[in-house]
Amino acid sequence: MNDLIISATKYLQKRGIERARYVAEELLSALLQCKRWELFFPYDLSIKEDDVKKYFKWIERRGNREPLEYIVGRVEFLDCTIMVCPGVFIPRQETEILATLALKEISDEAHVLWDLCTGSGCLGLGVKKKRPNLEVTLSDLSERAIAIAKKNAQANELCVNLICGDLLEPFFNKKANVVLCNPPYVFEKEYDSLEDEVRLYEPKEALVGGVRYFTRLAKELPSYLTSRAKVFLEIGATQSKILHQIFDKKYWKKRWCKKDWAGHDRFFFLEFQ
Repeated sequence: MNDLIISATKYLQKRGIERARYVAEELLSALLQCKRWELFFPYDLSIKEDDVKKYFKWIERRGNREPLEYIVGRVEFLDCTIMVCPGVFIPRQETEILATLALKEISDEAHVLWDLCTGSGCLGLGVKKKRPNLEVTLSDLSERAIAIAKKNAQANELCVNLICGDLLEPFFNKKANVVLCNPPYVFEKEYDSLEDEVRLYEPKEALVGGVRYFTRLAKELPSYLTSRAKVFLEIGATQSKILHQIFDKKYWKKRWCKKDWAGHDRFFFLEFQ
């Protein structure tokens, strides 16, 4: 077992993959469906020849910069296991932070929550897991994303609504107490500088949008919100000043930013009048 890991680690190092040993261990533990620490107790594990071949195919894929999450097909998010595949944006640590921060702000009186641009569904499902009494709706423009979000809801045994449509259009004549949104917010000029794992494999439409979606939300959201509704947005690290300008109307009773673990303003929160 250790020889496999050493061989895989050397290959990944030659390909310039960061944390090569960790990646080699993660892929092997995923293949064997065990914890990483169990790899070091080989008397409890066995590996077949076909699995060895599959393992090195996975290592080769990672060496070609394919994200680890696409290779194993899942990621842990709060207390949910979220399936991911090419064509659906991979949940990030920052989005898990957003969910955690939002949970602290959502009042007990809130009962209707929308997760816009849901992608894999991780944000809305993570909150639903913690607050089962909320009526949660996941929406996305991508039919592929909604199909994956539906599978994730079923796999995590969470009852939510799913709607395919453009931002707020599917919610005509409805209102929410809470809105979560992690929209495409990368500027076009930033796209080519993204790491290969992102630029070559993840869907561009889930990444690039600049402040276009925020501008739409600032204009359209008010008619969809109940009194004292709260809005939680994930934003780019340089966008907080722009967001304060976009959401400048008086009916926003409160506007504030929260930082990620690197100290950047990455979350923009709003409270409606």
